[in-house]
Amino acid sequence: MSTEDRYRQFAQQSPTLPLCFQPWYLDAVTGEGRWGVVLAENNGAIRGVWPYFLKQKFGIAYITMPHFTKWMGPWLVPDTARRLNEEHRLIEELRSQLPKVALIQVNCHPDLRNWLPLYWKGFRQTTLYTYTLDITDLGRVQHGMNRNIARNIKKAAEIVQVSEEESLEAFFEINRLSFLRQHLEPAFSFTKMKTHLKALQQHDAVRLFFARDAQGRLHSAAALTWDRERAYYHLSGDDPALRSSGTGILLIWEAIKFAHETLGLTIFDFEGSMMPSVEAVRRQFGAVQEPYFRVWRRHWLQF
Repeated sequence: MSTEDRYRQFAQQSPTLPLCFQPWYLDAVTGEGRWGVVLAENNGAIRGVWPYFLKQKFGIAYITMPHFTKWMGPWLVPDTARRLNEEHRLIEELRSQLPKVALIQVNCHPDLRNWLPLYWKGFRQTTLYTYTLDITDLGRVQHGMNRNIARNIKKAAEIVQVSEEESLEAFFEINRLSFLRQHLEPAFSFTKMKTHLKALQQHDAVRLFFARDAQGRLHSAAALTWDRERAYYHLSGDDPALRSSGTGILLIWEAIKFAHETLGLTIFDFEGSMMPSVEAVRRQFGAVQEPYFRVWRRHWLQF
């Protein structure tokens, strides 16, 4: 059995494997390169994995992050009894099997708290933050909101109706408008986004929320994804001409309620952001920082 086949089998039997580590997820997001995986074992059982995305530019191979993917890098099977020396061994076993490339740069999952074995091999690191919210008790979530957020939700709810729809074209267009408002080119094409969201739909791992007013105008849209551990506020967009309605904030609240009431999850992950204006909204919802590592190593350092 190939390493990839073993990984696919492992993923089916590993309920805590994060969403973006799922083989079917990687199949859908790595169109311009290819993904692979290395495995670390203990007594024949897989105890750690490192899926990677391999690309080439001007004939130079490198490992990076594909579109729509927040985290890759090493991931160890949760085990409260695991000793630190075993953790070191597993991470080094994974690293030593990676392809020899000019550059590696990946964002590690927040579950990875130990990057020391990578430091010993010449990697460097910077700390980034996602923002997470404990949604076990929605009343407590509401109590922890900034007053402006609460008022914004109430105001927006009087302007629009929120519905779950499957229009990928409408979703892409309003997401594109958010990029254009910031004088940026969209980060991905409609074809790439469609492939990604279709895969999520096929695996019942996404809901698209749309906020429309009485005239049928689309103010905002948001995509919520999830695995068995977390719900992720994955993609969103607002019409710049209607942005003052504040419906983007309303959709966050609707996504939180869906994650709690329908999915039965207790963690809502905003997937960042490090941008000051976006971070402020996350914080005003009562979310807390959760650090994760961006690690990299360039070719002139010995493997």
